[in-house]
Amino acid sequence: METPERARLDAFFRRITAQFPAGETITTLVITHLLPERPAFLRAMTAVSTIGAVLPKPRSIHHPTLDAVRRALPVHDLTRERFTDETQALDYLEDTAGGQDVVLVDIGGYFAASLDTLVNKFSGRILGVVEDTENGHQRYAALGSLPCPVVSVARSPLKDCEDHLVGRSIVFSTDALVRARGDILTSRNACVIGFGKIGRAIAQTLRAQDLRVTVYDSDPVKRVQAHSLGFRTSASTAEAVRDAELVLCATGNLALQHEDFAALRNGAYLGSVTSSEDELELGSLHDLYERHSVGAQLTRYEVLTGHYFYVLADGGAVNFVHGAAVGAYIHLVQAEILAATAALSHARFQPGLHEMPAADRDAIARTWLRHFER
Repeated sequence: METPERARLDAFFRRITAQFPAGETITTLVITHLLPERPAFLRAMTAVSTIGAVLPKPRSIHHPTLDAVRRALPVHDLTRERFTDETQALDYLEDTAGGQDVVLVDIGGYFAASLDTLVNKFSGRILGVVEDTENGHQRYAALGSLPCPVVSVARSPLKDCEDHLVGRSIVFSTDALVRARGDILTSRNACVIGFGKIGRAIAQTLRAQDLRVTVYDSDPVKRVQAHSLGFRTSASTAEAVRDAELVLCATGNLALQHEDFAALRNGAYLGSVTSSEDELELGSLHDLYERHSVGAQLTRYEVLTGHYFYVLADGGAVNFVHGAAVGAYIHLVQAEILAATAALSHARFQPGLHEMPAADRDAIARTWLRHFER
């Protein structure tokens, strides 16, 4: 990041943290994609909290950025297992922030499985959780009665810009990986599973690049929406993928399970918009399919019967292969995360699933426009 860009970004975050100051002293555990623009967000987070740990998502680490962050902040390894096991999660929290008031900043619902134990048995206080993603939103919603406030920015209007550009970046990276193999996607049959904001952007981008797109979503309302936009729709996952030469999964909730892979067309390319454990049940195939690397970020899965397909980026988010850049729009979401963290420090929410007020989003948008509108 060039010096003028960094100065403008730091000025934006200073304004945000002045608009949304923290209340009592709090500690945050911050799960994050550790990409080149992320240190500015972490510097801003130190204005509203003491960062007890930065927990980088393993598949989205820019190593020079990791080295720089390690020089300033505690960085710990992140695994799903660390927070799935309640005892292990509680021990980790006690070791990292024992006796303190804590806000958990999440990407993907990592704290959901152990949240009840953390809230009820931790020696300090869990003031709440801030969740960034749709799949994480779904994990917390599935808990039903929440023991603390969970503020989700996953469905915020401020995230629409990011989600649209993420869809485009997914298609860009998919196209680049296929081209690196000497193949192209033009005029192919494609399938998009999941027609949320990112799935819609993927489908629209694929169509603009001359692919024939079929959409499947388990929600019939979303299938109607896809149909109204001129996409072919299908009534089942198996039907959707049967003729597709490219399948991109954007549900955040296991789009393809064990029995679905057999329906893939021979030679199909398969990719995801999120972590493989959230979207593709690839682990169930390891005893059935032989796996061979056939290029950078491209693995061929094959069985003795001759069925084969290609998995992009080991089933992880394809766009992170090329940095997942969405420009300055990512800072809208980061600003809302900062505002939500500050709100939790003031105990503004009761236990349950919440969104930030529209007035706060408007204030963030106006500040963003003053700093980034050209």
